[in-house]
Order: sequence, then C-alpha cells, then structure tokens
Amino acid sequence: MGYSSSLLITCFLLLVVVLNVANGKPLVPALFIFGDSVVDSGNNNNLLTFVKANFPPYGRDFKNHTPTGRFCNGKLAIDFIAETLGFTSYQPAYLNLEVKGKNLLNGANFASAASGFFDFIPRMHNTIPFYRQLEYYQECQNKLVEIVGPSKASSIISDAIYIVNDGSSDFRLYAMGARRIGVTSVAPMGCLPILITVFGSHNNECVDRLNNDSIYYNEKLNKTSENLRKTLPDIKLVVFDIYQPLYNLVDSPSDNGFSEVRRGCCGTGLLETAITCNNMSIGTCANASKYVFWDSVHPSEATNKILADSIVVAGIPLIMS
Repeated sequence: MGYSSSLLITCFLLLVVVLNVANGKPLVPALFIFGDSVVDSGNNNNLLTFVKANFPPYGRDFKNHTPTGRFCNGKLAIDFIAETLGFTSYQPAYLNLEVKGKNLLNGANFASAASGFFDFIPRMHNTIPFYRQLEYYQECQNKLVEIVGPSKASSIISDAIYIVNDGSSDFRLYAMGARRIGVTSVAPMGCLPILITVFGSHNNECVDRLNNDSIYYNEKLNKTSENLRKTLPDIKLVVFDIYQPLYNLVDSPSDNGFSEVRRGCCGTGLLETAITCNNMSIGTCANASKYVFWDSVHPSEATNKILADSIVVAGIPLIMS
C-alpha cells in the first residue's frame, strides 16, 4: 500500500471517529489505563507516599484550576484520548472511588506514579506495582459483573481499549479478557530536564547514552509485541511510539510553538517534580504552553495534546472492529 493510500485511509478513519463522537456515543464501551505517573490521574492521592501531585501548582490549568493528582499543569494525554473516543467524563482513578458501581461502566484508571518494571521501586515509594494494578482490575471486572451481569460485562471487557505503560502486562491482560491493547514505548529519557541536570555534560543537550537505552528497550518492545500478535489469537496489539514525537518536540520546539525544552515550567525546571514542585517553587513560569515539560520529568498539557493526537492515529486499528 502506497503512502497516499495509507494517508487517505487514515483520514477516512479519523472522519469516522469524528462522526461517531458527534453522535454522542463513545467509539468503545470503556477505557482502562495502567502505568505510572505519565497516566496516573490520582491513585496516589490517598497513599502514604511522597510521590503525589494533588496540590498546586499541579492542575492549575485543569478544569476549575484544581489539582487532581495528575502530574501536569492540565490534562494528560490519556484525557485527550478519552475525549477523542467520545467519553464525556474521564476514567476515574480507581482508588479514589468510594462507590465502585456504575462509575466503572466507562472504564477506570489504575496507574500509579513511581510504578515500574521492578516491584521494589513502587514498594520503596509505597505506590502501586503493576501486579497490584492488575489485581485491582480483576476486582473491577467482578464489580462489572455485579452491575450489568456476566454477558454485558464480558462484552465491555473484550471491546474496551486498554492502554499500558508496561509491555510485560500484555499477556496477563489478555488472559483476563483484554483484546484491544495499546502499549506505549519509552520516551527519550535522555531529554528529560532532570536527567540532563544529573547526567548531562553541562551543555544542555540530551544525554545520548540514556536515549540509546530507550531505543534499545523500544526495539525489544516492538519485537515482543510482534511475537504476541503471532502467538495470541484475536488480539489487537499496537505499540504507541512516544519516543519520536517527544524527541521531535525537543529537537525542533519552535515548529510546534514551544520556546523552552531544557527546563520544566515549575520552579527552576531543572530538578523539581512531585513534592518539590509546589506553590513555594521559585521561578515557576506564567505560561506553561510554551514549555515542552511541566516539571523536570512530565510533559506539559500542550505536549500531552500533541502526543495524544499521535496515539489516536496509531490506535485506529484498536478502534475499528
């Protein structure tokens, strides 16, 4: 298939997305999110941990200027994705739901900042490891059965979209009924302001060896995902490339309306994240939309919008039945 044909099909499918959303019906019954701080919408809020973001200036550009636990000045990429899919409300942070009833019908967010591949990292920070996120999801499935019955719950589970920040969870989710899974690649870690500050050579350039680690991981992720597609029947599995879009923003910021890539907006932007990004942080910028990063680790809302648009296009195979 030629480039022009692929572009035409992509544009057509995006038109279908827009028309369905205009009819007031989400394109999929539910959205379930697993991962770390990039997609955490507030699960850490009530945990005894320093890794949380439920205080200003986090959330200053969100609805009602309210901090929700999102590690951003505003919306996460997953929020923009939910809007594009036609959801009128964002998938709730699972641990923040006092009543886990009909609130779960559109999905849920199980992500936890400081989660990761190795369980000792979330244990050290008292956050939610991936295996525990999956246990919460199993609990969520049981709740759905109680609310709508086994048949409807099974339909929601199989037709929902699952977004994962950890490639090792794919098979386990498949065994639990997931069929439409999108997995994010690793970002260009060497371009994060905090890592340039700590590991850079005082030249404000991305750290190549850290970026090379990201590239190596992403190659392995793509290969593993390819093998899973061959091995698991009826799975729809897409790897969302986060590396290249974010690297492009850092490399050519002015092409997308940005003016600052070396520092985050919060504080000095060189080291602040989580509790060190607070109302007392001196130097916090007035306009985060000009910054690729909100704090020294996490993208700004403006960056998240661009990443979300890229993910939506790549994720069209998950939407189409």
